[in-house]
Amino acid sequence: MSNGNAFVIGATGQIGRAAVRALAADGWQVRAASRHGARDERWPEDVRTVTVDREDDAALAAALGDGCDVLLDCVAYGARHAGQLLGLADRIGSAVVISSCTVYRDERGRSFETQDEPDGFPEFPVPIPESQPTLPPGEDTYGKAKVALEQELLGAGDRLPTTLLRAGAIHGPYSPLPREAYFIKRVLDGRPVRILAHGGASRFHPVHVDNLAELIRLAARRPGSRALNAGDPQAPTVAEIAAAVDAAMGATSELITIDGEPPRPGLGETPWSTARPVVMDMSAAERELGYRAATGYVESLPETVQWTARQLADGRDWREVFPLLGKAYAPPRDPFDYAAEDAWLAESGRGGRSGR
Repeated sequence: MSNGNAFVIGATGQIGRAAVRALAADGWQVRAASRHGARDERWPEDVRTVTVDREDDAALAAALGDGCDVLLDCVAYGARHAGQLLGLADRIGSAVVISSCTVYRDERGRSFETQDEPDGFPEFPVPIPESQPTLPPGEDTYGKAKVALEQELLGAGDRLPTTLLRAGAIHGPYSPLPREAYFIKRVLDGRPVRILAHGGASRFHPVHVDNLAELIRLAARRPGSRALNAGDPQAPTVAEIAAAVDAAMGATSELITIDGEPPRPGLGETPWSTARPVVMDMSAAERELGYRAATGYVESLPETVQWTARQLADGRDWREVFPLLGKAYAPPRDPFDYAAEDAWLAESGRGGRSGR
């Protein structure tokens, strides 16, 4: 039995691939829109692909046609995209839009965007509720643009009921920014040590794409105007993530922790490294949507590891394979500068099984 028809913008991205699959399995007639009109091999045959550039307002309106019962936007960003969706509100029953946990700020105004300043990393409550203050809206930073998107859509809830999902650190196959590559490449390189700042205790709440897809599926069935956190059932420490990747790849390594900040730029600094924990409260999603996670971090890891390792096969340059990860570690920062790690190990007397 069909729930109605769904239109997905950004269908061939990491989130869209899983979401289309979940919506189709739940009985929605899905139109999967992307710039190239491609399809995922795991989608059912009745999923219709649509070629459209969402930056072209007229083309998006034409692709939407007579409309849809639910629209999922995996790539919305800023007030312009909010206005674009609201301009089509008379043809959309309800919407689900991906936002980010980077919208949050602490009581002193610190956010993810101030983390490189002295004592700039925010101090959030553990866990972070959706009532936590957010940044002011704007277009100059990622977090502020997401806030602008949220405020425009939530302010028009009478015209277009929208569920905004504030995603944590997204993981799973097809990631353009696979944080797990930080440890996967070390295994592939035969690197036997893992140096971790902040005592290896950093926690940055992850969310697997299948869990995000489950939240999308539930929100599609229960339209409303709200912002909800989107996270896994666990928020492991970075040391636990390092051990889990090793285990998934049949490797062992020596863990060396550094108290506090990296002693040198980039040393021991992983994509999850935070001076203070970032853990989201998932009780609102459980209460409002009946959310139960589809998977956990450790259970989902083998598929992520296999996909990421394939992308790095044959000695391919990680910056070329994952340009967003390369941007996060723009030169002169190099997360795989093993010579610098070995020099620090020798100078600090920490030892370690350095080298390949």
